[in-house]
Amino acid sequence: MGNALEGKVAVITGGASGIGQATAVRFAEEGADIVVGDLAPADETLRMVEKAGRRGIQLRTDTTSSDDCDALVAAAVSEFGKVDVGVASAGIATAAGPSNVQTRAAGERATHVVNIATETFQRVLDVNVVGVMQTDRALARQMLEQGTGGSIINIASSAARIPLAGAAPYCVSKAGVWMLTKVMGLELAETGVRVNAVGPGYTATPMIAGIEDNRPAYEMAMSITPMNRLGRPEEIAATCLFLASDESSFMTGQLLHPAGGQFTG
Repeated sequence: MGNALEGKVAVITGGASGIGQATAVRFAEEGADIVVGDLAPADETLRMVEKAGRRGIQLRTDTTSSDDCDALVAAAVSEFGKVDVGVASAGIATAAGPSNVQTRAAGERATHVVNIATETFQRVLDVNVVGVMQTDRALARQMLEQGTGGSIINIASSAARIPLAGAAPYCVSKAGVWMLTKVMGLELAETGVRVNAVGPGYTATPMIAGIEDNRPAYEMAMSITPMNRLGRPEEIAATCLFLASDESSFMTGQLLHPAGGQFTG
């Protein structure tokens, strides 16, 4: 346990499970108090935060609602007096729920662009792009008002750079998160507010639960993962910690890939 975020306050969307939860816990271990925004209850996350010796609160948050995003940041300020770090981790793989890799492995073409319904495509963009933008905007406005800088971290994906047949909504949305990160990083570069992104590869989270028991899906994922294993949420959280801490103080507008070697070629 270190003190890289000692005295900091971190707001994390999607913090009830997966990468968001692992990041909340790691940040708490490094000294931060935690504010979780999620549609799902985050009681387990808060128990782990408190076990790490820090305080945490949760607020039911739909990131597609700008009012919810603003309320989440306001709750952080009301409880802790400020916001130093934000992690936009809330996201979905598909409008229907199953992960992209499992849908693709089933050999179905219903999710190809020529067959996909507009509302299905739109739903993923609403959550993964608009939701991240509204989260970032609320965080940045507060950080600018404070005048003390801050770090915003967006969870993108290696799919921001790898086209996956049958996963257009997800790939396009994560590419959008990447570009949003670059634009906001540029816009805020002189303010002390840094904006970076993390693009994980295939990671053992609820989003791809059961993939190891689905042989075609697992083999498809491993075919583009040279390390030949799934990432752990804690490994993604460690990358988020680097971007949240002063160790990355000269970095903004960047996308880092803890992805098992997917971009070695």
